[in-house]
Amino acid sequence: MSTPTLHTPRRTPAPHDKVGGGLLDPRQMIRSLPDALRKLNPVTLWRNPVMLIVEAGAVFTTVLAIAAPSFFAWAIVVWLWLTVIFANLAEAVAEGRGKAQAATLRAAKRDTTARRLLSPDDPAHWEEVGATELRQGDVVVVEAGQIIPGDGDVIEGIASVDESAITGESAPVIRESGGDRSAVTGGTKVLSDRIVVRITQKPGESFIDRMISLVEGANRQKTPNEIALNILLAALTIIFLAATATMQPMAIYAKATNPGIPDSLALTGDGVTGVVLVSLLVCLIPTTIGALLSAIGIAGMDRLVQRNVLAMSGRAVEAAGDVNTLLLDKTGTITLGNRQAAEFLPVPGVPAMELARAAQLSSLADETPEGRSIVVYAKQGYGLREREPGELAHATWVPFTAQTRMSGVDIAPDPGAVGTAPDSGAVGTAPDAGAVGTAPDPGAVGTAPDAGAMGTAPDSGAVGIAPDSGVSGLGGRQVRKGAATAVMKWVRDHGGHPTADVGHLVDGISASGGTPLVVGEVNGGEARVLGVIHLKDVVKEGMRERFDEMRRMGIRTVMITGDNPLTAKAIAEEAGVDDFLAEATPEDKLALIKKEQEGGRLVAMTGDGTNDAPALAQADVGVAMNTGTSAAKEAGNMVDLDSNPTKLIEIVEIGKQLLITRGALTTFSIANDIAKYFAIIPAMFAAVYPGLDALNIMRLSSPQSAILAAVIFNAVIIVALIPLALRGVRYRPSSAAKLLSRNLYLYGLGGVIAPFIGIKLIDLVIQFLPGMS
Repeated sequence: MSTPTLHTPRRTPAPHDKVGGGLLDPRQMIRSLPDALRKLNPVTLWRNPVMLIVEAGAVFTTVLAIAAPSFFAWAIVVWLWLTVIFANLAEAVAEGRGKAQAATLRAAKRDTTARRLLSPDDPAHWEEVGATELRQGDVVVVEAGQIIPGDGDVIEGIASVDESAITGESAPVIRESGGDRSAVTGGTKVLSDRIVVRITQKPGESFIDRMISLVEGANRQKTPNEIALNILLAALTIIFLAATATMQPMAIYAKATNPGIPDSLALTGDGVTGVVLVSLLVCLIPTTIGALLSAIGIAGMDRLVQRNVLAMSGRAVEAAGDVNTLLLDKTGTITLGNRQAAEFLPVPGVPAMELARAAQLSSLADETPEGRSIVVYAKQGYGLREREPGELAHATWVPFTAQTRMSGVDIAPDPGAVGTAPDSGAVGTAPDAGAVGTAPDPGAVGTAPDAGAMGTAPDSGAVGIAPDSGVSGLGGRQVRKGAATAVMKWVRDHGGHPTADVGHLVDGISASGGTPLVVGEVNGGEARVLGVIHLKDVVKEGMRERFDEMRRMGIRTVMITGDNPLTAKAIAEEAGVDDFLAEATPEDKLALIKKEQEGGRLVAMTGDGTNDAPALAQADVGVAMNTGTSAAKEAGNMVDLDSNPTKLIEIVEIGKQLLITRGALTTFSIANDIAKYFAIIPAMFAAVYPGLDALNIMRLSSPQSAILAAVIFNAVIIVALIPLALRGVRYRPSSAAKLLSRNLYLYGLGGVIAPFIGIKLIDLVIQFLPGMS
């Protein structure tokens, strides 16, 4: 049998869609201009050796222009300075995109006071201190309406908490002690009840503090790939610096052997002028990628922030792009968290409608998602109108519990059989203590006179909720639905004998990956099984397509589940994952991660509990859920503020887009240099070496216009590529070989062609300026 898919809206990008990073607001570039000017400080710029060389060249040409002023020299000076400013602008804009998020976070980081307990064992005595005075290990009490003063774990109580300042989600969440939802964040607000929190943060190192630093890029450390690329760019800069310096002796010799050639602003008897040498150097070194490299890294983290994912380092984002294996929890990631009723299977001799009515009736008191899905399926599949527990008179409802593993209803044949009080109409309230369901004292089960007593009906027409004691011997009807072993034992205890047909139905559902629930009844003293309900895990829409995308990218997907191997195999086949780990324990997860890593693979996983912390720490990309424990969030290198495990797939796509964008723009930048050779070298030496004029394929107007056009293009292309660096290169899931081939054609060939067109167009405009002829 196939597992159904539920059609729900997807936030993740559809196949062939771009993983975007948001549009670039032109006003943001204007707002970032002051920051770009401040970054001209060499103390700041030394981290980018390529642009530091450009700035040094701009200073040198400024001095030369002052000593020997000309329109050409000053035009070069202006555009060299603009080249540095545009490079700084790219980084400033990227950082500015995080400032809005940081401003929101600062608003959440309020100056607040805390009620610190004098003794952790005595919640009645506390002192009021500033939140900044709290230390790791302090215990505070927070009540409704108060702000949680710091990050910590709930050690006592349960409360509804407003985390909108962190997640942007207005719906409150429940935080309670002793579970995987015990972590709380400083700056969030308690809406109800009272909790006791043990502070886990160090002063100044709260979750909000770290988020502010990261989104602003203040503490951003260069990743290994960035460092390696910076070294490559620095090496290329040194090579081109040496190559440029060796051109001067050649120029002096060429001019000396051709004394009839008149001097120009580019070439004199003393060789190539200083302004032109600097221009040549700046055009040949990889200034484009040098200017955009930092912006690409910052924008990659910003794309995660926009999706409410906090990456603790750029290295984590890069690692996500290189991931080979994804470990995905079944529940909540591949399937919805709740199983759904999909089929009613009656035993021979029982009409399907009779089973449907019994299944609906026995599920009315079951408040679990599975129980509600049975009621819905009975209505949709069999046309049974939806009932409320209060509609049925003279009934005692049996809610589902983990102990009994059943739910149901006991229906009495007449009011007198169950001791209905003449004035209340509620089952179980009789004037005498001997009536069935009467509560003679506060501890007894039944309906007490006040609303808070155990067994009170949910509304005025309700008939009460009793434990699974039944009303045996009263001649009424009892219906039960629940786990196969529990219901069949219940039937046997009441004298019934489940047939072998029931076992076959149960085994068939289990083998198909479903969960069987048996429906039984006792009617008129006769106990029997009516049939089986088939519950199925609901695979999220589009998961098979997403896994196909992962496979094309060379990523292996592994489903982690606590289900038995039969169930796990069926769901894995339906979802389309490559492998599965059934009946998994935290130790099994850790062992699987180590095994994958020993084979040279990078592993990504999600987790939220303290028991997930070792595996999150071991994984190359560990995404902790914000609803999880502090231990899990400390162990992971990313935190998903929405606590959506499916987002791990999107994180991998963003990481790959970051690497692709960096590679594509590096290719484009280096390819640019080819066209600049054809623009500058022939223009400089065609007069003394006429044969070089054949290389002037752009037919530029003059050496001066050719050099200035190349410098202008070198600066303008940085501004033109800022949106692409921030938004990211279009990403489509495919193999590494196909991506490389596509980028070489698009950005390699494009990087060669674009400068030819751009420099020629600029030359056509500036040829009319003074000194360009």
